[in-house]
Amino acid sequence: MGMWNEVVSMFLNTLTPKFYVALTGTSSLISGLILIFEWWYFRKYGTSFIEQVSVSHLRPLLGGVDNSSPTNSNSSNGDADSNRQSVSECKVWRNPLNLFRGAEYNRYTWVTGREPLTYYDMNLSAQDHQTFFTCDSDHLRQADAIMQKAWRERNPQARISAAHESLELEDCATASILLAEEEATTIVEAEKLFKQALKTGEGCYRRSQQLQHHGAQYEAQHRRDTNVLVYIKRRLAMCSRKLGRTREAVKMLRDLMKEFPLLSMFNIHENLLESLLELQNYADVQAVLAKYDDISLPKSATICYTAALLKARAVSDKFSPEAASRRGLSTAEMNAVEAIHRAVEFNPHVPKYLLEMKSVILPPEHILKRGDSEAIAYAFFHLQHWKRVEGALNLLHCTWEGTFRMIPYPLEKGHLFYPYPICTETADRELLPMFHEVSVYPKKELPFFILFTAGLCSFTAMLALLTHQFPELMGVFAKAFLSTLFAPLNFIMEKVESILPSSLWHQLTRI
Repeated sequence: MGMWNEVVSMFLNTLTPKFYVALTGTSSLISGLILIFEWWYFRKYGTSFIEQVSVSHLRPLLGGVDNSSPTNSNSSNGDADSNRQSVSECKVWRNPLNLFRGAEYNRYTWVTGREPLTYYDMNLSAQDHQTFFTCDSDHLRQADAIMQKAWRERNPQARISAAHESLELEDCATASILLAEEEATTIVEAEKLFKQALKTGEGCYRRSQQLQHHGAQYEAQHRRDTNVLVYIKRRLAMCSRKLGRTREAVKMLRDLMKEFPLLSMFNIHENLLESLLELQNYADVQAVLAKYDDISLPKSATICYTAALLKARAVSDKFSPEAASRRGLSTAEMNAVEAIHRAVEFNPHVPKYLLEMKSVILPPEHILKRGDSEAIAYAFFHLQHWKRVEGALNLLHCTWEGTFRMIPYPLEKGHLFYPYPICTETADRELLPMFHEVSVYPKKELPFFILFTAGLCSFTAMLALLTHQFPELMGVFAKAFLSTLFAPLNFIMEKVESILPSSLWHQLTRI
């Protein structure tokens, strides 16, 4: 045997069982740490860290992107178009039934110590307030100028202090709104402040209405005063609804929709639908749906699931899956099932909350249509209405999963709606608090690198355990494995020894 074989044999003979135990134990520890990090990263960001680094940094270095290729330039343009489409698909909307910060969200924080609103969600609300409650001419009135700064303030106490300062100067509707939303600790206190804001807001609205055609500045003031008045009246209706005066709330919402019919972007009809369902006035609910469940209007979980609830109400009390399997579905039952499938296709996250397979948390101030945030907001307010209809949840339980058989690849194609947007998970993680496990659809499989590191960790841990228990036997196996591993190299070195002169080979080994 050659000199190289002697070197390899000497190296293998010097390895003790303790070395193998240390080697396998260290390998198991390192792979375990990688597995833990990969799992944490996947749970937080929905992707594999190793895979992301490979795609982002290694692929360009290895020549995976060729900018000179016309095909790639076309595909990059397609990617840009798809990115623009995904941004438009993932537009965040103001929650029509959002809770009061002082009377509801803060109370939850006092009791549990948890923050129900994320910074991203509150920042979106701050932008909404600046858009709807301020205008360029606010500097002309000191109270409005103070409130313009208050809406930009991040500290809640600073905002409340600014609102009090503004009210000390003169009556200011937006200052009363801020105090009703953030300082009032009960709905009764909030309602009192909103009524005070209504009195001031109506006066400002009437004055700006008369002057709106005198220039762009007056038009902007009138637009701001309109937004303020609509907001106040809507919140007053919500206060009535929360205090049990549901019929009064319905009347206020109907009057508001008649007075401002063009402001459909505020989705006031969703507040009206919820109040009518509380009164069990299903005929009026159907009338509202007939107007707003239109192909030309944007859909929502409230629209789709309320339509499904009304269809289910007609058959759910007598529905039996066993009887339906024997005789087939009747026309009314088929209509109800199709309505449920339509609703589930629009937002597949809702059924688990309605069926209480997943716990509901306080809804955020903003929602993403077709996302988990919208599902939470819908279930939070409408679960009681489904429970009130006998058999409705049973029908939903028996039929909702059939939707996924109709659309096996929801990201590629849709049935009644556009394909399900892939960006909802990322946006929902920003809108929903950390303690909530975001619902993901379609359910993501574990990345390859998590499975690989899990297998590697398990294998090395088993080797470490066996080496610790049977050091001599595992040492024999390790030497045999290493000898087999080095066999091709030994063969190459023997050929080199036979070709090179022995004197030259001796000089090389000495070097």
